[in-house]
Amino acid sequence: MSKLTLKEIAAHFKVSIATVSKALKDSHEISEELKVKIKLYAKENHYRPNKLALNLFNKSTKTIGVVIPNILNYFFVQVLYGIEKVANEKGYSIITCITNQSLEKETKTLELLGTGSVDGVIISSAAEESELEEHAEHLNELSENQIPLVMFDRVTDLVDCDKVIVDDFEAGYMATNFFLDTGCETIAIITPIEDSVISRLRIEGYKKALEEKEMEYDEKLVVATDDKEDLNLTLSLLLNYKKIEGIMVLDEITAVKVMSIVKARGYHVPKDVSIIGFTNGELSKYVTPSMTMVSQHGKYIGETVSKILIDRIENNGSNKPFETKIVKTSLVVRDSTIKL
Repeated sequence: MSKLTLKEIAAHFKVSIATVSKALKDSHEISEELKVKIKLYAKENHYRPNKLALNLFNKSTKTIGVVIPNILNYFFVQVLYGIEKVANEKGYSIITCITNQSLEKETKTLELLGTGSVDGVIISSAAEESELEEHAEHLNELSENQIPLVMFDRVTDLVDCDKVIVDDFEAGYMATNFFLDTGCETIAIITPIEDSVISRLRIEGYKKALEEKEMEYDEKLVVATDDKEDLNLTLSLLLNYKKIEGIMVLDEITAVKVMSIVKARGYHVPKDVSIIGFTNGELSKYVTPSMTMVSQHGKYIGETVSKILIDRIENNGSNKPFETKIVKTSLVVRDSTIKL
């Protein structure tokens, strides 16, 4: 007879895996009636917790798994620095797994980490918005194995865990208003992360800023690009479409490339075209002109997710409700934009 799992108990009662886990731990968040039913069913069907997951109770590996989609993005470098700093202070080591935006690789990584080789997992998912519903099952399996999970930046409401997110809507809104306040009226967006929740929220913030100024949204000014596309051609088409006065670029490396191409076409930055990028890494400080950037405070995010996860680990998962922390961005004004 196969071993009964938390997932099967959850399916029987038509509740989440997290609800079953809390009921078996006698959490006050679950009604007494439901707790009694779940406990009785588990006992009658000889449920036993995953032995590897018992590391949380018997011993600790003192290791945290960190799963990120891209190490070339300076934001994730900053987050890793913050995670490692706090983990080291608390006596933990980290195992860093880079998925390179591959959902298949992320799934295999989660399966490996879910065997009990780590005490907890921190992840920014590679899943695109359309893939999150199906992928959420793999993330929830960590809860089934009683392994605490904290998501950051790229998160989903389909997973019941602690989360730390950037206020991406406000970031897009703030950057757009800065363009408008400095006299830029025709503002384009270049997004290399088109299918992500992050991109959608930043664009919604952009739309809101335009709407408040009673300016029309033009979908042709929002341009998606990726490594397979010719950015030079993409920008040529955009600059030939209209007189562009401001460009918001949703990552740092692409922002630097955009500025180089714009300058090569004879435009002066920022007199002809102002440019704002995202992340505020080292690269943006030393190009000419230095770039105005939206800072997402990656180091602080890393420190925050690390503290939350270690608190969960050291309190055996803790019965306190999961929380979502929202981190505000700030605009670091340099020379690629007109001064206010």
